[in-house]
Amino acid sequence: MIVAMRARTGKTSPQSLTAAGDVILVARAIDGDSLAFETLIRRYAPIMRAYAARIVGSPAEADDVVQDSFFLAWQRLPDIRDGAAVRAWLMRIVSRQAFTHLRRRRADVPLPLATLSSTDSRQPEQVAVRNAQFSALSAALDRLPDDQRQCWLLREVAELSYREIAEELAISPASVRGKLARARASVGADMEAWR
Repeated sequence: MIVAMRARTGKTSPQSLTAAGDVILVARAIDGDSLAFETLIRRYAPIMRAYAARIVGSPAEADDVVQDSFFLAWQRLPDIRDGAAVRAWLMRIVSRQAFTHLRRRRADVPLPLATLSSTDSRQPEQVAVRNAQFSALSAALDRLPDDQRQCWLLREVAELSYREIAEELAISPASVRGKLARARASVGADMEAWR
């Protein structure tokens, strides 16, 4: 379809790229196709933003982190080894950018709670319960040591594999399993009242 579109018009439309796989989009973006990169942005920006917001605690700051991440990704596109793994590659970039952003913050500024909205239900009591659950989870995550919180977020929010987390944090997969086990036990104990 993309080839046929290009043959007729001499140009590729953004709609024709929407159905393209990551491998094709990455290859085209490496060759300088900004529409292919834009398609990757539209595809992965929402999960990257949600992940960054959880780390930095602010949707506005998360937008800045994601923007910086995509700028860095555009510059480093030739470094990607496997186009099929672009999602994990982008999540590693946004993770590094988010934690760098946190380190730049002044130490005495508390992290604001991420505001999460629910489209499933708008009943006031359900919204209040959900907000209380998110607040409790946020507090439980804030009590974790940094290394355990990073492992938990990379696994549960970014959905990276143990091997990818190990590469990201420069530790062994066995260490990742241990840190995740301790983090899950702590969070589980803190969230017991919400089961």
